[in-house]
Amino acid sequence: MLIKRRRAWELPESAATPEDIYMNRRQWLKAAGLAGLGLAGNSALASGAMAAIGGYPFERNDAYRLDRAITDEEEATTYTNFYEFGSSKNIWKKTRDMVTDPWAVTIDGMVETPMTLDAEQLVHAMGGFEERLYRHRCVEAWAMAVPWSGVPLANLMKVAKPLSGAKYLRMETFLDPDVAPGQKQVWYPWPYVEGLTLKEAQNELAFLATGIYGKALPNQNGAPIRLVVPWKYGFKSIKSITRFTFTDERPVSFWEELAGNEYGFWANVNPGIPHPRWPQKSERLLGTDERVPTMMFNGYRDQVEYLYSAMQVSSPRELYY
Repeated sequence: MLIKRRRAWELPESAATPEDIYMNRRQWLKAAGLAGLGLAGNSALASGAMAAIGGYPFERNDAYRLDRAITDEEEATTYTNFYEFGSSKNIWKKTRDMVTDPWAVTIDGMVETPMTLDAEQLVHAMGGFEERLYRHRCVEAWAMAVPWSGVPLANLMKVAKPLSGAKYLRMETFLDPDVAPGQKQVWYPWPYVEGLTLKEAQNELAFLATGIYGKALPNQNGAPIRLVVPWKYGFKSIKSITRFTFTDERPVSFWEELAGNEYGFWANVNPGIPHPRWPQKSERLLGTDERVPTMMFNGYRDQVEYLYSAMQVSSPRELYY
């Protein structure tokens, strides 16, 4: 008799909205000179396989389920943070002018072969498309439960082929003040930068999302490709990524540079460590007035705690916040 051990977050699934999307960028890649750039030493890309990201919704991976209802789609796609377009939560209309097709992504730093390629080409080279149900927890103490579509971040390693000395993955978003008015605010350190250790990046939960609710990502949620790290506070999940840099130096992230005492590099969800301006012991479920207790590592303790076992617990703010 087969006995399946339920993971910490598993409970009955919710339905995802179906939608088929077809996109073809071959002509743009050729015109932009990206079709062969950096591909000579990479068989996954040199094959020329460029099937469009279609087939939404992807097959759901039943290993990743939730202990709460899926957040209403309209709530999750209209209540968002995207400081490139402003500091309000209802910036979705302001993102309409951002062109995400085509979208060039650079891989550089400590890798065998630096390259620039289209986002669609990158995720197909990575492979492993699936849908996962994840919690998302903001440091502002609101939370949502979302069906993300995409590929495991660990699969980036087979494309990038980082050198043995690389320890961190630095990520950067676009810089275009003509499209993103928030980037005209010069007191912010644009472009938006985030970082993970390579061990974090290779954890089974780390995910590059290309879709949400069984559809391609809308601009306000980070189209065409964004990071999802569900055990960390939401500001760690950088949107609209244009660069992956492998390095041996710990990156200084956007929010860490602005206010390192409030938004540290590690930023793991910990109800026991209060934000300097508000507690973290509970969270508000988006679209409701319901508050629930915050869980250590956002409920993913079994999957990620090992990443931090060697750190000094005597400095919990650095470890978890």
